[in-house]
Amino acid sequence: MQNRRKNERLIGAMGKHFPRTHAVAAGAASFALALVLFISPPEVEAKRTALPVTLSHAEVSTAESTRAPETETAETTSVMEGLRVVQETVRNGDTLSDLFQRAGVSSSEMYQLLSSGKEAKQLAKLVPGEELTFQIDGEGSLQTLELHRDRLSKVEFSRDNSDEYKYALHTREAERYTAFRQAEINSSLFVDGTKAGLSNNLIMEMADIFGSDIDFALDIRKGDKFSVVFDEEFIDGEKIGNGAIQAVSFTNQGKTFSAVRYIDRNGDVNYYTPDGKSMRKAFIRTPVDIGRISSHFNPRRLHPIFKTRRPHNGTDYAAPRGTPVYSAGDGRVVKAGYTKANGNYVFIQHGERYITRYLHLHKRHVKRGQRVKQRQVIGTVGATGYATGPHLHYEFLVDGRHRNPATIVRKLPKAKAVASSEMDRFLAQTQPLLAQLQRFEQPALAQNNEEKDSVN
Repeated sequence: MQNRRKNERLIGAMGKHFPRTHAVAAGAASFALALVLFISPPEVEAKRTALPVTLSHAEVSTAESTRAPETETAETTSVMEGLRVVQETVRNGDTLSDLFQRAGVSSSEMYQLLSSGKEAKQLAKLVPGEELTFQIDGEGSLQTLELHRDRLSKVEFSRDNSDEYKYALHTREAERYTAFRQAEINSSLFVDGTKAGLSNNLIMEMADIFGSDIDFALDIRKGDKFSVVFDEEFIDGEKIGNGAIQAVSFTNQGKTFSAVRYIDRNGDVNYYTPDGKSMRKAFIRTPVDIGRISSHFNPRRLHPIFKTRRPHNGTDYAAPRGTPVYSAGDGRVVKAGYTKANGNYVFIQHGERYITRYLHLHKRHVKRGQRVKQRQVIGTVGATGYATGPHLHYEFLVDGRHRNPATIVRKLPKAKAVASSEMDRFLAQTQPLLAQLQRFEQPALAQNNEEKDSVN
């Protein structure tokens, strides 16, 4: 196609300077040449895609100001360097051997690369969707292999003069821009959050931040509202994802909670109230993010299967099968197994006084004796054992006695606040974020009031 466009430009140029008869004759000759080039067999198989060599961010910024147009650069590279460039996308079930075979590179070349150093071992752990770019010389020898993990990083293995492969990691920094979203709850947190432009991950992050103060399965009411400031990430003008929440407020049943992100001197990231108190309690309010309470803690409940008065020593959360179940706090798995009544279950010991229990799981993701962190996935919602449908039965024991999981967490202490010696640093880092949240909220609040007045 490149040769064909060049011939067309040549014909146009000749039409301006040659007599008509000469131009027609030259045009006919050029057309015949283009036809021969068009029907000649290509060097690369149709399934392979020839691409220009991918550059790192630093190389791109340096080369953009000096290089010729892209089509000419690609042609120069293939002619001057004599390299064939093949790009392969990892498919489900692919092995590294499959990718090398499709690229036309021998297995001996692959083994030489894999034995070049410990960095090459990561090539054995490819994920579908990742891309490999091969640069191959005329003798079929692999000169360079690039692994594109994502838009921000590229791993490169290149053959040097001693016939050994050298490893290099090229990274790019995404451009970050501040974004603001605000919504009022009319249907549900997920529905209204999505309408406001929040991704599912950001909604879950917000629920996690306020998980010790708000029960998102029980406490949410119509008219609740939230405001959130977060980062959006772009590469070459294209949005590639969202960064972390920087500051957020949530008004639940008339009470407003605010949180701000803080990175301490050790590099640890947590969320705190504006005055430095931790948003994280020893236990989260609910072990599932999505679900509704289908049965409350009730010592005199009528059992739905046996129809007798039996204590219901926990809270049931109805949720779709496969919904992640989190550990309510840091601890150690003391039991994990299966019984006819409980189905798949996990029991976790938290310190000396507290135990949490998770019953009727579809699958267990932890084993007895394993240490777990707060909000670590320990299993998924199921309907195993004596269960009428998919749900999680969740129990909370204090000193061996069952307590209401929906209320006990509010009475437990929070994690440590920001140390007094670090308070000045905390305020310097977080006050601008809170001020930014307030600046965004004021125009949005004024606009909402104007809309209400116009309706009235």
